[in-house]
Amino acid sequence: MTSLPLVFEAPTRALPPRHLADLDPAARREAVVALGEKAFRAEQLSRHYFAGHLPEQMTDLGGDARERLVGDLLPTLLTPVREVETDRGDTVKTLWRGHDGTLVESVLMRYADRTTVCISSQAGCGMACPFCATGQAGLTRNLSTAEIVEQVVAAQRTEAARGGRVSNVVFMGMGEPLANYNRVIGAVRRIVDPAPHGVGIGQRSVVVSTVGLVPAIRRLTGEGLQVTLALSLHAPDDELRDTLVPVNTRWPVREVLKAALDYTRETGRRLSIEYALIRDVNDQPWRADLLAKLLKNKLVHVNLIPLNPTPGSEWDASPKPVEKEFVRRLKAAGVNATVRDTRGREIAGACGQLSASG
Repeated sequence: MTSLPLVFEAPTRALPPRHLADLDPAARREAVVALGEKAFRAEQLSRHYFAGHLPEQMTDLGGDARERLVGDLLPTLLTPVREVETDRGDTVKTLWRGHDGTLVESVLMRYADRTTVCISSQAGCGMACPFCATGQAGLTRNLSTAEIVEQVVAAQRTEAARGGRVSNVVFMGMGEPLANYNRVIGAVRRIVDPAPHGVGIGQRSVVVSTVGLVPAIRRLTGEGLQVTLALSLHAPDDELRDTLVPVNTRWPVREVLKAALDYTRETGRRLSIEYALIRDVNDQPWRADLLAKLLKNKLVHVNLIPLNPTPGSEWDASPKPVEKEFVRRLKAAGVNATVRDTRGREIAGACGQLSASG
């Protein structure tokens, strides 16, 4: 088997302090009782936290109880370092610093009909995809469940101040979500659980992205969740995908597609195929035809992504006429396909651009 420049196990780092979002409801009650409070305080604290309330807004807890519970169960996990905006303030990228100095990024995107937050599951990424700034940076460590959830809660807090709310969450920020499987699934459950136990975002409004870790996809299929699976394919043939997505040498195109489509059959959720169009690399008409052949009559949607520029990359986005022809061929074969509305390119906040540079 070919040796891969991939990292599935994150380097050992000091774990973040315990946080309410790391615990399930039963464990939260136990933790609250251990602090000398009544068990019902756990639901009060949870309701406030997942709604994005600050400690001073948790007035029903009482001064002493609030100080004790917040101090022990709501430690600061992520501190904002910098925010940059584009699209007249509708796209906001936040650089966060973790307890150990680790840097990660999230992106808040406001649309007419929804507000989406794109969150990170790892600091860096070990998948080594050469066209992605995060993959080029390598993996620093996995994020904890609470660090992942905190990105959503912080976005909720921001939107609540504007009279709105976050409606959608996409695990498309830094990292390979399924390489941090247990913590990501824990975070998904906190995000979709209704109040007071979670944020209360609908499962069908959550997207989990992967480059194709087949064992983890099969494990996800058995979780009983209704989240959308997004497969970062980027090439329909193994020869090219081995280069663009190195994990393909371990789980090739047909194997990863089978696993992903099995998830679709089990859940009834449409599979999202992510395909970054790269000039003269993966945008040839014959590759569009091969992709269509693989996906025809399947419950899928192809998201074609104009390649976003990254430092040091020699690759560029496909010309518009080439992009249009690629879409035409897919649609002519009966495959749903659209070109993604890219947000945040000007602030290095678009797909493949997150690098958490301080």
